Amino acid sequence: MTRPPVRVGIVGPGWWSETMFVPAVQAHPDAELRAICGRDHDRTAAFAASYDIPLVFTDPIEMFASGEIDAVVISTVNKVHHPLTVAAIDAGLHVLCEKPLAMDVAEADDMARRAEAAERICLVPFTYRFMPTSQYVKRLVDEGYLGRPYLLNLRYYAGYGRDGAYAWRYDLDEAGSGVLGDLGSHWIDMAMWLFGPITAVTCVPTHFVERGPRPDGRPYEQAEDGANIVVEFDSGAQGVIVVSSMTYEDSDFGQSHQFDLFGSDGTLYAYNDWNDVQSVRGARDGAPIAEMPIPDDIWGDVRRGSVHDTYRDVFRSTDVLTRGWISAIRDGLAVQPDFAAGAAVQRIIAACQRSATERRRVELTEPAAPRPGQEA
Repeated sequence: MTRPPVRVGIVGPGWWSETMFVPAVQAHPDAELRAICGRDHDRTAAFAASYDIPLVFTDPIEMFASGEIDAVVISTVNKVHHPLTVAAIDAGLHVLCEKPLAMDVAEADDMARRAEAAERICLVPFTYRFMPTSQYVKRLVDEGYLGRPYLLNLRYYAGYGRDGAYAWRYDLDEAGSGVLGDLGSHWIDMAMWLFGPITAVTCVPTHFVERGPRPDGRPYEQAEDGANIVVEFDSGAQGVIVVSSMTYEDSDFGQSHQFDLFGSDGTLYAYNDWNDVQSVRGARDGAPIAEMPIPDDIWGDVRRGSVHDTYRDVFRSTDVLTRGWISAIRDGLAVQPDFAAGAAVQRIIAACQRSATERRRVELTEPAAPRPGQEA
């Protein structure tokens, strides 16, 4: 018996939906991209026409209640993640919500609770878990290559903030955090995925550039353009996470990723230059550091030459992230990273913000503080 397709709607007809979500949904054999919702009708209709999306909405609540979709992708500014997700879950929909999951811990925890109570399949797209370098490092760590984990260093260098222009990602009213949420959420998730729960953080943010004005001229509180975070793990291991939007990176994607992992029995390095290098190197104690080719089963059928091509193929043609979420909905299975994972990351972002504001080490057992700019 042929099952009906999972009917998907998207809120947010922007470049990221165009790059990440539309191709993945339309390439899935058991999905139908049924609807698109955006504030500007003409722009949204043009987007729909470009991708043969049959239904156009300007009101997301109307789309949720239409009966035309089973699941929704929320690809919007952070401040509406919570209200849109709550409305979607209340309408019986499965939800993929962009990261960071919410504006603060209270919102993220509420989203995770509602998803669990309603038994909805909900995903946060921490994309970099699924790149071949990350998958291989994760396999090696899980197999005990490092022995007892000692130290983890993760660096995410990007340059999209160097021009100092206004962008909602640096507006605390729109985003709740700056680069901590935009890039740091990825690496916080990665750190826990590799080394386990984080118990304490010490965070020093950067504010190198004075940003331009909002388009409407209203004043706003500018968020950080980078952060240096010392993390302490439940295992006793420690780590350093560096994220920045202020570094010049000569790559097709304007960024680079670097991992250093050390343990009692081994060392691992991973480097992704976002041109053509996707490298893992390592050694067990006493041996020279050597290249460790990523196994064929991890590569699968994705292209290996250009990192950008690898990225496209992983998320458009393999059953992970958006496509994996659709398959999980089809089969009634759990999916990772779920909203509980997203809420865990949100809690650490909040601890980093408190550490930065109060200039001290913050333990994760402390009650969550109000986000910057909010009253206690």
